[in-house]
Amino acid sequence: MVYLYKKPIGDRDYYYLRASERKGDKVLVKDIAYLGSSIEEAKKALENLPHHAEKIRKAYKTIHQFIESNRYLEKVRSLKLKSDRFLNEKGHEIEACRLHYVTVFSTHDETTKYEILKNFIIEFAFNTASIEGNTIRLAEARNLLQEGITPKNKSVREIYDLQNTEKVLNWLLHETEEISHELIIKIHRELMEKMDNRTGYRTEDVRIIKANFKATPAPYVKIDMNALLKWYDKNKDILHPFVLAILFHHKFEKIHPFMDGNGRTGRMLLNYILLRHEYPPLIIHTVARKKYLTALQKADTITLPRIDKEKYQELLDFTSDEMIKTYWNIFL
Repeated sequence: MVYLYKKPIGDRDYYYLRASERKGDKVLVKDIAYLGSSIEEAKKALENLPHHAEKIRKAYKTIHQFIESNRYLEKVRSLKLKSDRFLNEKGHEIEACRLHYVTVFSTHDETTKYEILKNFIIEFAFNTASIEGNTIRLAEARNLLQEGITPKNKSVREIYDLQNTEKVLNWLLHETEEISHELIIKIHRELMEKMDNRTGYRTEDVRIIKANFKATPAPYVKIDMNALLKWYDKNKDILHPFVLAILFHHKFEKIHPFMDGNGRTGRMLLNYILLRHEYPPLIIHTVARKKYLTALQKADTITLPRIDKEKYQELLDFTSDEMIKTYWNIFL
């Protein structure tokens, strides 16, 4: 297989066409062409490699994603934006996603946007539900949400789980309301419709299995949710929107304000915050569930109002990678 490779040297990036081949239990890697020191040079050079044209064509999707993501990364770097202390270089890559989102994706015709968002919604619904134990597979989720074909041998709860997620995300894509108790409770209620009738903030204690923290005691849930919303209002114009969304997500999960559905609701709120700030939504993939939970747990010793860079770094790095992977795989 062939792919593009970027080699940073000093302040410059150098691009190569690289080939890898498995021989026995070894993978042999070789640079087969130097493409230049900018993504535009690399793009032009690829058009003049007749000996590798067939291999390049087979790897078109991967190469196209690499070119576009790096092209927008170069554009962002040229803007000389102020570096964010929480995101470092990842911040440039997130801004590259946003730049493409607001200048390319948002200018597509409505049909194209609908198709891309539909694909995102299916992938998001499958992954967020799977993280919580839903056993419906991606192909089955696609058939259910695109064709209305109900998967065999799956529970009614699992089916509602995906359908509710699709419904709520479609609603929030066009919502403009500020985050409030009422909005959070409504999101949770709609996500858990026909799955769990315990709506509103919990009035009983809840035990989180395999967690290294204790959720807020029931009598203090409303107090802590008040504190979280005050924290959000205080920091929404201070923190980078991506950082704001991720930290809000963790603090929400630590409170665990509902009897069930906290993970689903928290990931939905995370994306709603991103959308409100004109950033693309992201997917936390079920294959990375262990890394996700570990990163959340790393920050669990932080008290609600605090912002601790060291304790949050693993979670921010993880979710940055999920954002970048989500965007260029789905929205390009």
